[in-house]
Amino acid sequence: MTKHSSRYASSPEAVKKYDTQQLREEFLIDDLMQEDEIVLVYSHYDRYITGSAVPLSDLQLETIDPLKAGYFLERREMGIINVGGSGSIVVDGVSHSLGFKDALYIGSGNKEVVFKSDDRKNPAKFYINSAPAHTNYPTVKVSLAEAKKLELGTVETANHRTVNQMIIGGVVTTCQLQMGMTELRTGSVWNTMPAHVHDRRMEVYFYLDIPENQAVCHFMGQPQETRHIWMNNHQAVISPPWSIHSGSGTSNYTFIWGMAGENLDYGDMDVCKITDLR
Repeated sequence: MTKHSSRYASSPEAVKKYDTQQLREEFLIDDLMQEDEIVLVYSHYDRYITGSAVPLSDLQLETIDPLKAGYFLERREMGIINVGGSGSIVVDGVSHSLGFKDALYIGSGNKEVVFKSDDRKNPAKFYINSAPAHTNYPTVKVSLAEAKKLELGTVETANHRTVNQMIIGGVVTTCQLQMGMTELRTGSVWNTMPAHVHDRRMEVYFYLDIPENQAVCHFMGQPQETRHIWMNNHQAVISPPWSIHSGSGTSNYTFIWGMAGENLDYGDMDVCKITDLR
């Protein structure tokens, strides 16, 4: 079964006036990882789709009405990272096995995508991102060990972290989709600090490895007009091009970042001084 919903773009001027409930309704995605279902959220920011598939039985990816397409990947590419038990994704008859925190890129033009779990008692939990694509590129698996790794931050500033670049130039060729996973070290809680914006790309964060009874406070908004959303495990948040995207947890955790837009330059961003944030 596939469920989908849509989110429209919001201007920064409108968001300044949102209360907590409105912020959560517009930007928080809190219904992912439902067993035996595919859940998809279609955002009008760069036509980005965020979703999940948790197969107890085989789940086949179906097109959804907003795409107006004969099949889901007719004009789209997709990135998937498994955050659950081992499983596989069958793409036009070819099976790709994914362990915990392994990734798969699927190029446009592939007609059939089926999600499978190796053990329904410990199902795979496939986190899905998708963006429009103009060219077909090969389907590629990227294990966590094969990711390009960046060591950033320090223990002293509580942001020592490993950035695993997985679906990104130099590792996988894509049209516009980029994905990776940032793991915070024990004792570190701040992600993406100093914060930044990139006006030519939007982004979605998905938080995982948050211990029970802990949470992450995600910061968004214009640098001079910030807001916050409290996040739980396996929740995602949409970040508009005009917004910072940063967070601090009550323990260390992991998050998956996904981006799309007209620029594939990972380093193209405007950094905000910590002392200038309001």
